[in-house]
Amino acid sequence: MEIEILGSGCSNCAKLEKVTKEGIAQLGIEAQVEKVEDMQKIMSYGVMSTPALVINGVVKLVGKVPNKAKIIEILEKELKA
Repeated sequence: MEIEILGSGCSNCAKLEKVTKEGIAQLGIEAQVEKVEDMQKIMSYGVMSTPALVINGVVKLVGKVPNKAKIIEILEKELKA
């Protein structure tokens, strides 16, 4: 699973990265997490507000930091897809 955290480096971006990594660890899955701060790449996804969560090239979440339970729910759906 390839996961990208899109954002300018703000505190919410860091929170999303932390919660995502916690969810990955709790599920015990293999995933690469990359932080993307390049505005050109962020805009290439059509994202206008950050932070955003991209899994396997698909934007899953924009403009908010969910709790760990919501991240786990998103990751589990992706595993079943």
